Amino acid sequence: MSEFDGWHKIANLSQLRDDEAFPAQLGNVPIALYRLNGQIYAIDDVCTHEYALLSQGFVEGCAIECPLHQAKFDIASGKCLSAPATVDLKRYDVRVVGNEIFVSATPSKA
Repeated sequence: MSEFDGWHKIANLSQLRDDEAFPAQLGNVPIALYRLNGQIYAIDDVCTHEYALLSQGFVEGCAIECPLHQAKFDIASGKCLSAPATVDLKRYDVRVVGNEIFVSATPSKA
């Protein structure tokens, strides 16, 4: 993983599939990348309700559904959309340079 000015190379565009999660690591933080409608998004990969990897869940439109208890989160914002989760996910800014996807080491401010 390469880094410049707080940005980490996480993956290549060719590794992502439309409407599917791509699990990755941002340092020690599990995140997931998503390509929806031509945009790349990065959010926490761990459900805020109970430990489960959201990248193993189901993409439904612009939301990811937790595979454990079906909580849903907005992929673009990380906002919690349904119980049993009540806490939003952190989201991270993404830059695409050529074929490389970089993610900011610092979560985005809402």
